[in-house]
Amino acid sequence: MAKQQQLDWDDFRLVKVIAEANGLAGAAERLGVNHSTVFRRLGQMEENLGVKLFERHRTGYVLTPAGEEMSALAEQMEENVTSFTRKLAGQAVAPAGELRVTTNDTLLVHMLTHIFSRFVKTCPEMRLDVVLANQALNLSKRDADVAIRATDDPPETLVGRRVATIAWAIYGRLEDFPDHSEPADLGSPALYHRPWVALGDNLATLKAARFVRDRVAQENIVYKVNTVLGLAEAVEAGIGIGPLPCFIADARPNLVRLSDVNPDFSAGLWLLTHPDLRQSARVRAFMDFMAAEIGKQRRWIEGNGRRKPADQPISTTTRPLT
Repeated sequence: MAKQQQLDWDDFRLVKVIAEANGLAGAAERLGVNHSTVFRRLGQMEENLGVKLFERHRTGYVLTPAGEEMSALAEQMEENVTSFTRKLAGQAVAPAGELRVTTNDTLLVHMLTHIFSRFVKTCPEMRLDVVLANQALNLSKRDADVAIRATDDPPETLVGRRVATIAWAIYGRLEDFPDHSEPADLGSPALYHRPWVALGDNLATLKAARFVRDRVAQENIVYKVNTVLGLAEAVEAGIGIGPLPCFIADARPNLVRLSDVNPDFSAGLWLLTHPDLRQSARVRAFMDFMAAEIGKQRRWIEGNGRRKPADQPISTTTRPLT
């Protein structure tokens, strides 16, 4: 009977990657090696272990029970390494190095880029890696270090602070409402007989999207777009009226606010990180800086005035650490 060879950590990773890629070709591409190398390593492993790790089917490679155990162990190893890396990052003593920040395109374009610019000038030893994603990235796996999100329900696994409330209202093109002076009653039927623009299905859970879906007849929703940036462009182009964040719409002189700020549309603006990183010097430096700078723009974000820096930062709400 052949003596079983001791397994290397890379062997576990190889099994996991083959399973995820559903075959050798995809695994080879992910690992940056030749197809033949993956084939040879898998064959050697199976020979040394004396068991098959995969069943070969037309549709791809399917894990055997032994392969499933190896893949599960590889996942556990990966999580342990990630957790250790997070803890090391949390022990950093100086605000230096790279910080990965995730946010969405709307916040980046209309609010954050200029603040990021000031941050990297204030902290020249820091580098920012900004990841745009409308879905929540997994901060537990270090997909990002800090998330800047518009939400009323931040994940319980994260800690941070609510720095503002993003106000929304109904807007139209000034050219179409030249005599508009008083906000319209959202209960007025006349408002809903007009053409409307709406957010696409991917953002259907937003309060403003639900409002349009519930109040406006389907035939009056003449245009849908899957980004808030595109929604603002559509209203300004005169395609229809629609709900917009005040910090975007009030900065556009061609738009007019048709309703009062609607609290039913609002969402909190949060700075979030993983508990293991909250004491990291670079995370603390970044979050403190962002909270102060966003605080200066809080009146504008909350629909109470045009955009202009305030003399003093406004205090923020801190989420209890969990």
